[in-house]
Amino acid sequence: MDKNLVILGSTGSIGTQTLEIVRNQKGLNVSALAANSNVSLIESQAREFKPKLCVMYDENAAKDLKEKLADTDIKVLSGMDGLIEAVSLAEADMVVTALVGMIGIRPTIEAINAGKTIALANKETLVCAGHLIMPLAKAKGVNILPVDSEHSAIFQSLNGEDKKTLDKILLTASGGPFRGKTYDELKNMTVSEALNHPNWSMGKKVTIDSASLVNKGLEVMEASWLFDVPADKIQVIIHPQSIVHSMVQYTDGAVIAQLGIPDMKLPIQYALFYPERRPMYDNRVDFFKLKELTFFEPDKETFKGLKFAYNAIDMGGNAPTVFNAANEYAVKMFLDHKIGFTGIYDIIEKALNEVKHIDAPSFEEILESERSCYELLSR
Repeated sequence: MDKNLVILGSTGSIGTQTLEIVRNQKGLNVSALAANSNVSLIESQAREFKPKLCVMYDENAAKDLKEKLADTDIKVLSGMDGLIEAVSLAEADMVVTALVGMIGIRPTIEAINAGKTIALANKETLVCAGHLIMPLAKAKGVNILPVDSEHSAIFQSLNGEDKKTLDKILLTASGGPFRGKTYDELKNMTVSEALNHPNWSMGKKVTIDSASLVNKGLEVMEASWLFDVPADKIQVIIHPQSIVHSMVQYTDGAVIAQLGIPDMKLPIQYALFYPERRPMYDNRVDFFKLKELTFFEPDKETFKGLKFAYNAIDMGGNAPTVFNAANEYAVKMFLDHKIGFTGIYDIIEKALNEVKHIDAPSFEEILESERSCYELLSR
């Protein structure tokens, strides 16, 4: 039976790779596409995949797209209302949530309320609202399937095992382009150097987060919610080859890992067809060429993104939201050449110390915490 998809963030890295899988595999249809403002790309996607609905979060972009698609019967909407209508489509079976930022949270909540399976690729959903999302998904009987490479690996390594026998999660990280650098060396790293990831092809924001290890801190937060495991049972391991995507250690000392080449299409496809595995003929590890796999302890005093993430987890409440918002602000400043690379850490530390703490934030208080963070940092 065919599966009907709603793809939020269809013009981004995850969205375009999801559509590549739709193009190459049978049994997937696209009911709706949504993006922020890339009209030309979503127009070509709409003409190829013929969704019922397209949503542009930016209102002017929606007007432009509506004109360009006037010769079709595709409905075009804008803003949050458009996103909510897309995830609520009666015929939709699965929502791929690959929007970047806090705007991904509310559509995910509405998709869960509508009983849709979630293929999750929006970090903020669990980082900022895990305490709201996971109980809601449980109450509605909705599956949340991780699209992120590391979380997919953990999900696969837990499959079929008794959760009570889990000892710890071993979350791997490539170490990014600055692995082995000192803190003083990090101060002088340029934007182009930070964007030069050795293994993965990702968007600018995620690539910078990988270089700072903030991304790994966010993944620890996500893993804690996804798998109901306390953060002190999640150990980050630097693995430069990015072949072991993550591992689970059990109480008897056995370690189960998921390995593969660094290619996001594998975890995306696994989520789209779970529990079925579909062939991917260009996706193989050649162990004879690889020869070795190496592992190192992360340097949290140099790469403070990971250190501050664990601090935010310990603080709880809205601290992960503040951590995430401060990092978003700092990365934009770095990409605009307004701060140095280590300035990212300074901004995160300032926000964690100064934004008002809220113990169990509502959805509105999560958004308010983000606003408060931006206001503090822009003074």
